[in-house]
Amino acid sequence: MLINPRNIWLPGTIYTGGLLYKASESNLQYVTTTSFLLLTYAKYLKTNGGVVTCGASTVTAPSLVAQAKKQVDYILGDNPTKMSYMVGFGDRYPKHVHHRGSSVPSIQAHPGRITCDNGFQYLYASSPNPNVLVGAVVGGPDSRDNFADDRNNYQQSEPATYINAPFVGALAFFAGIGTAN
Repeated sequence: MLINPRNIWLPGTIYTGGLLYKASESNLQYVTTTSFLLLTYAKYLKTNGGVVTCGASTVTAPSLVAQAKKQVDYILGDNPTKMSYMVGFGDRYPKHVHHRGSSVPSIQAHPGRITCDNGFQYLYASSPNPNVLVGAVVGGPDSRDNFADDRNNYQQSEPATYINAPFVGALAFFAGIGTAN
């Protein structure tokens, strides 16, 4: 049984296009963390042979895994815009990531020193980043599934460890065992 998305997983949470949406333009920090926690709890339930009852709903390990998988799939491109929010994954992914190492030219292309002040020309450039930050997950879409692939919109286009670390945990779960049945 899949849990009804209208159940309250986190106070104030809504779903947009299938994505859990919590509170900010850097929403994937909540999605990746929640997905990781759902999978961790699913593993706990499976190990202990348990289920959780909340009102009329029964939560099982497989239902938690299914919910987390929907979120992971959304991040990787199974969403209304067919955009992967992991840089370098799939055919369509962010090309203007808010990340200095990704947006300034490589030392091979620009052997001279780039000072902090000179780096702003690359931040404000409209061209795609010269260095693809493969594997980085950015902040993600807004509450209406819109994503501005713009390095100046750091809320949506900046990768961060608090987004990527729990996502690695979720991917490891699916790579390792795939289900909690």
